[in-house]
Amino acid sequence: MYLSDTIVALATPPGQGAVAIIRLSGPRAIEIAHTLWHPVVPGRRPERSEHSSEKRKLRLGEIRDPATGATIDRALCVMMRSPRSLTGEDVAELHCHGGVYLVHRILGLAAAAGARMAEPGEFSRRAFLNGRIDLTAAEAVADLVAARGESALKLAIAQLGGALESRVTTMREQVIAIRAHLEAAIDFADEDLPLPSPDQIAGDISRLIGDLTLLHDSFARGRMMRQGARAAIIGKPNAGKSSVLNLILGTDRAIVTPIPGTTRDVIEDSVQFGPWPVVLQDTAGLRESRDEVERIGIDRTRRCAAEADLIIAVFDSSRPFEPEDADVIGIAHGRPGVALINKRDLPQRLGVDELAGHGLALPPVDFCALTASGIAELRVQIERQIETIAGDTRADGAALSRERHRAAVATALGGLEAARTSVISAIPPEIVAVDIALAADALASITGEVSTEDVLDAVFREFCIGK
Repeated sequence: MYLSDTIVALATPPGQGAVAIIRLSGPRAIEIAHTLWHPVVPGRRPERSEHSSEKRKLRLGEIRDPATGATIDRALCVMMRSPRSLTGEDVAELHCHGGVYLVHRILGLAAAAGARMAEPGEFSRRAFLNGRIDLTAAEAVADLVAARGESALKLAIAQLGGALESRVTTMREQVIAIRAHLEAAIDFADEDLPLPSPDQIAGDISRLIGDLTLLHDSFARGRMMRQGARAAIIGKPNAGKSSVLNLILGTDRAIVTPIPGTTRDVIEDSVQFGPWPVVLQDTAGLRESRDEVERIGIDRTRRCAAEADLIIAVFDSSRPFEPEDADVIGIAHGRPGVALINKRDLPQRLGVDELAGHGLALPPVDFCALTASGIAELRVQIERQIETIAGDTRADGAALSRERHRAAVATALGGLEAARTSVISAIPPEIVAVDIALAADALASITGEVSTEDVLDAVFREFCIGK
């Protein structure tokens, strides 16, 4: 629930640092800042006029304890009047030294002066509620903070700049225009008005369905840009999966031993492949096992492979083809990914041609985890596979990246498809208008024009405190 009180929070990461920013927002933000911070001009006493907050400039001063007058810190302060501020309210920021105790002391003084500690995302939530940003831009703020790579940063910047909001708003306006024609047909059924024919309305709805389907299909790309592509490393025991993981990461993340079945659980870590963040998953070797713990690990391997965006299949070229290799090929069948023909430094007993004869269709890379041979080609292949999965990137940068967006577009598509069927079947316009209204509201929920407290709570709950 939005409260029109004054909130305060640390806007920089907690812990010791050179500088900390303490942010206030609300009707008493500037008053409280004036209570704590006093401008200092060397050689003369500060005048009250120096408290002017209209210039929106950082100014040097002292933070003092109102109860004792004791100086706590020297700090910069900037004050921004409503509505030209981050939140649309009066905002003040204190740029102080970043000592842990010092920051807690200043926050305590602000709370004693009448400010309330902010909840996660409360500054951004107030900006949304006061019309400074739409809901997609608010989510983009969180995505900027959490960006793990160039693709995530690019998507967040595009969304913050209104790429998704603009595209959704345009389609919603088209939906509303269709609804207006239907409402006119209902209200003026006896009038001789030049209204679109059912065929024209069905055609307009079909074009909208096509545009919305493209947007819906962008979810795979947007999710990978924001969260990273998930790549499952699979293979039989001792094929070299953990060595491949360690080599790509450049660290000993997974235990490597000559004992089959060393990896019992899924080990995850992230790495950057070009602009794409990739979540690598080292998995238990695929084989028949009587060991209960190992069997659980193998079950998890199969689940990870089924849920992964792409497969990195590792084959031991120093050993002959075995049933476990056939299992790996079966799991990778029809999936994007790459096949690593590992251990090329040893005498060869298994080659690409034999693997292809058993049905392997993944692009092969000659590899040696021990010498790092083939690592450059592996990176090229993975980037290429991710770009294929992601599809074409639109020039406007608009893509769905959250399940909330995808679900809303799916609801809108359902409403439009039902409406098109009704129009073609000569169903009365009153019925068609209901489905069209459902589609319009679903699109409006993406930008926040139609929203509930539950939706807002879910969106802003993931924000950090101070944003």
